[in-house]
Amino acid sequence: MSTGTGTFQGGVHPFDGKSLSKDKPTLAVLPKGDLVFPLAGQNLGAPAKPIVNVGDQVLVGQRIAEAGGFISANIACSVSGRVKAITQHRIPNSGMSQAIIVENDGQYTPAPGVGEKRDYTQMTKEEIRGAIKEAGVVGMGGAGFPTHVKMTPKDDSKIDYIIANCAECEPYLTSDYRMMLEEPEKLITGLKVAVSLFPNAQGVIAVEDNKPDAIALLQEKVNGEEKISVMPLKTKYPQGSERQLIYAVTGRKINSSMLPADAGCIVDNCDTLIAVYMAVCESTPLIRRIVTVTGDAVKEPRNLNVKTGTLYSELLEYAGGLTCEPEKVISGGPMMGQALVSLDVPVTKISSALLCMEKDMAAANPTTACIRCGRCVAACPSRLVPQKMYICATHNDLDGFEKLNGMECFECGACTYGCPAKIRLTQAFKQMRQAVGARRRAQAAAAKAKQEAEAAKKAAEK
Repeated sequence: MSTGTGTFQGGVHPFDGKSLSKDKPTLAVLPKGDLVFPLAGQNLGAPAKPIVNVGDQVLVGQRIAEAGGFISANIACSVSGRVKAITQHRIPNSGMSQAIIVENDGQYTPAPGVGEKRDYTQMTKEEIRGAIKEAGVVGMGGAGFPTHVKMTPKDDSKIDYIIANCAECEPYLTSDYRMMLEEPEKLITGLKVAVSLFPNAQGVIAVEDNKPDAIALLQEKVNGEEKISVMPLKTKYPQGSERQLIYAVTGRKINSSMLPADAGCIVDNCDTLIAVYMAVCESTPLIRRIVTVTGDAVKEPRNLNVKTGTLYSELLEYAGGLTCEPEKVISGGPMMGQALVSLDVPVTKISSALLCMEKDMAAANPTTACIRCGRCVAACPSRLVPQKMYICATHNDLDGFEKLNGMECFECGACTYGCPAKIRLTQAFKQMRQAVGARRRAQAAAAKAKQEAEAAKKAAEK
């Protein structure tokens, strides 16, 4: 049984905005224009490599790009049609990526084998992991870590918990909530598939207690299951963060130098487990996303079941369009999402929401001087001291930032939210973490080059 307390230290309680979209059934929609499949930005790790050429005919579920390394993932086409181009295209993080552009023929002809039913209990562990890898399943909570890699730890016997992350703590997002209500059997079966890979593991569906109907339904569905349980969690942001979730469920602690597997845990997002079910039990790769389209500038906020590769601009049409010109548009939620410079970007495997806000509240609240109130410290779920870290950031003091354990920050935004001076703490920490990471990589490369040079010198002397 889980031994956690259902919560963690720190955290904040922002306005959740979920009432805008949570009570509307998910609407399945079809793309209207060309589909865009970026090779980067779909998963953590190396970009995928295209295995199709311009002019090729492709089918639904056909692999069009293969994993570019150990930490990478395949990409499958979500429609049938013709490869129109392979070119650079903007992606939701505002960067650019090489992308495969597919002209939709409107027929949605499936590739051979796609949709075939399989009994996971008759499959070997290698076959299950192979099916997840083939399907290109990644963490759909935002990180995009390849799921087949996560499901292959060094020692299966040391995994005690498979945690279904159904917290959905990010404000405004309700896509996981709708899936808990609409497709609970797929979620539970996906979790059972994952649990079957580990002889000593139990599955825990962790849900924040602001979703009592989802909790009740899931508890009813798992009644009688020996290895699956539902654990209500206290509602608090960032409850869905991997470290905080593991502590809330199990009481175990991890840091940035550890993997969840080091604490005997594997954490998978709600929709990731549904994708696992689809990959293993229905031979269907990851080619759809449930996207929350919401915000006070959206006419009809709702959740959409969309094909990957669909442009964000099309999503707004299915949500009734805009009520006004939004001052801020975000891919994802307001706490950890990415501001968009254009809606000409595609839905990827890690797209969760399109948030359109009438007012840019960050811009409306000018920054003032720090008053040393300590609210940022109280809010930080990693028990850091953001006020001191910010001083290091303003002086570009990388050593000081590291000494303050700044690399333990995971940029949740709780400190910025709680700051009465409206200091852009999280933005500063993100830049510092990038700088420290770059320095570490440069130092590692220099050390490797030195080692190779010394080895070459010794070989030459012989």
